[in-house]
Amino acid sequence: MEMIITENVVASVVTVVGLFASGEWRSIDREMDAYRLGTVPYLMVLIWIAVFWQMFSIGAVGLIFEVSSLFSNSISAVGLPIVPIMAVFFFNDKMNGIKGVSMALAVWGFVSYVYQYYVDGQKSDKKTLDEASS
Repeated sequence: MEMIITENVVASVVTVVGLFASGEWRSIDREMDAYRLGTVPYLMVLIWIAVFWQMFSIGAVGLIFEVSSLFSNSISAVGLPIVPIMAVFFFNDKMNGIKGVSMALAVWGFVSYVYQYYVDGQKSDKKTLDEASS
């Protein structure tokens, strides 16, 4: 938990400093007013993004401690293609070549992890059977 808190505090401080240093804070009111659904839904989107991001962070660190960092990274890679697919369906976002390539690479990375896990399991099973027969 300390790792998550430290990471998020540093990220928040850097973001707020950047917001004020660039002068972007002056346009926040206009951005909220320009949001098609209104200011309350705009704030709700920001709040829920923060809540779900925290849940993701806690889950990723939990996977690191309970299983391995490699498995946590693989689960994150599986989630990568889901976001653009959902954006296409729910927000009518356009599917372009960059999204397609990034989704293919994410799926390829996960499949490679699963295959390597399978191969290692087969080697382990064979080694166990060889030792048992000796």
